[in-house]
Amino acid sequence: MRKIIVQEFMTLDGVMQAPGGPEEDESGQFAFGGWTAPYFQEADEAAGEFMAEWMKSTDLLLGRKTYDIFAAYWPAHTEMWPGIQEVTKYVASTTLTNNESDWQNVEFFSDIEDLKRIKETDGSDLKVHGSGNFAQTLLEHGLVDELHLMIFPVVLGKGKRLFGENSAPAAFTLVDSLVTPNGVIFANYKYAGDVKTGDVS
Repeated sequence: MRKIIVQEFMTLDGVMQAPGGPEEDESGQFAFGGWTAPYFQEADEAAGEFMAEWMKSTDLLLGRKTYDIFAAYWPAHTEMWPGIQEVTKYVASTTLTNNESDWQNVEFFSDIEDLKRIKETDGSDLKVHGSGNFAQTLLEHGLVDELHLMIFPVVLGKGKRLFGENSAPAAFTLVDSLVTPNGVIFANYKYAGDVKTGDVS
């Protein structure tokens, strides 16, 4: 069985909308696109090593909107993400079919049962980038094996968030982490089963 890893840039208040640039996702009149950029300008060597691991080529799971953004950009910038052409891009869509993409190795699926079948196949880990609504669906159905979060020291107040009210209760264990000099936290979590409760007294 393949692991599903949700890998996201996130603010302190959980916003993950448009981290890369002002025009990435302006829906809901979002005015803070590109909120990660100032922190990457000060990235140190340790952060670079973490990012290299994050960007290691592996099969992708993408929501439809993130797929549109990626398909418009990455085929012309493959030198920045070696192997992105060769890996399989699995895209959640109820309207597109496998013959409707100019990008290499794209496969569309339409529902959770399709995804469960993909998860049962042999192959690399399946990484989710962006794809906020899709990531929330995965969390709702308990399909996330790992969370790789890069948490930035900003609060935006509004914007699309990673965790919705329908996320299935789950515990996670921190397996790797890094705090950069400019306050960015890399935190990798592994699914650890049910939430346990108790009395702290």
